[in-house]
Amino acid sequence: MLEQSICDDARPAPADTAAPPRAAAAPRRLPRLLIMLPALNEAATIQSVIRSIPRSIEGVASAEILVIDDGSTDDTTALARAVGASVISHGLNLGVGAALQSGLDEALRRRVDIAVNIDSDGQFDPAHIPILVRPILAGETDFVSASRFLHPALIPEMPLTKKLGNRGMSWLISKLAGRRFADVSCGFRAYSREAMLQLVLTGKFTYTQETFLVLAQKGLRLYEIPLAVRGVREHGTSRVASNLFRYAFRTSSIIWSCIRDYRPGSIFNSVSFVLLLISLGLGGFFIWHRITAGVFTPHIWAGFVSAFFFGLALMLFALGQIALMVARLRMVQDKQLYLMRRYLQRNEDS
Repeated sequence: MLEQSICDDARPAPADTAAPPRAAAAPRRLPRLLIMLPALNEAATIQSVIRSIPRSIEGVASAEILVIDDGSTDDTTALARAVGASVISHGLNLGVGAALQSGLDEALRRRVDIAVNIDSDGQFDPAHIPILVRPILAGETDFVSASRFLHPALIPEMPLTKKLGNRGMSWLISKLAGRRFADVSCGFRAYSREAMLQLVLTGKFTYTQETFLVLAQKGLRLYEIPLAVRGVREHGTSRVASNLFRYAFRTSSIIWSCIRDYRPGSIFNSVSFVLLLISLGLGGFFIWHRITAGVFTPHIWAGFVSAFFFGLALMLFALGQIALMVARLRMVQDKQLYLMRRYLQRNEDS
């Protein structure tokens, strides 16, 4: 009887009770790409750059083109629209950093998966866009930047002062971000949707260095690709780096603001520690002289200066603690903004 029961259990089920066949998996949706071109009086090159942008890219469903007109007084807007680009116009010159932020906001509104920003002056080759977005399409990184100095054979011809300035800026941002970067000033970049959701820029003059600092602070994957880039503009002058001293001053203020907002302890604590060492040194000298000479004079000044630096060190340390609390609030606000953006994106995608 037991053998009969086992055999009965082993018989195949009737056709009407068999499990239904699995539904075929839905095809994977290809990502959408938005190519952003910040522009200010680029009538000489805007159409040639737009025409050179590849419309068909492997692994991408569509490539949309957006020109962010940052207060042009020539025919940049009309010429861009004439060759099929959509245009956002600021109406007045706010700065290339503000133009990029407007482009990223529009990219999130359109719910694209990848955004690329490329200059409108023809300095970069639009044919390199597929190379730039490839690591993001493969899921290897969140942000890709073209690098002019990563490969020695691709270093462009440019004035020595600009080359040294770029090297120095890359060294500084690398130290602050805790990662090694060869070129933090190149304006040819690709952003995943995650990077767009996380990135909040405050600098209006430029965005290049601040982007590295903000995304590195938030733990995103950053990648550089060596690409051939023209070292000097064919038409006009750069609105960002035309004056080296102005560029250094404006970018330094943006970097300072970014450090103040995200890593204030590295500033206040370091300065406080240096002042404390000076105070201890002068105080030690004052005490040593009192013990060996038996009198306060003639170096009583060392005691007063030591007390002054000690009080200043304590004050800066206390200010640093307050700045750290404010920085934590900033990080919480950024997190809330990121979660809100992601929630809205998911609702709109569904």
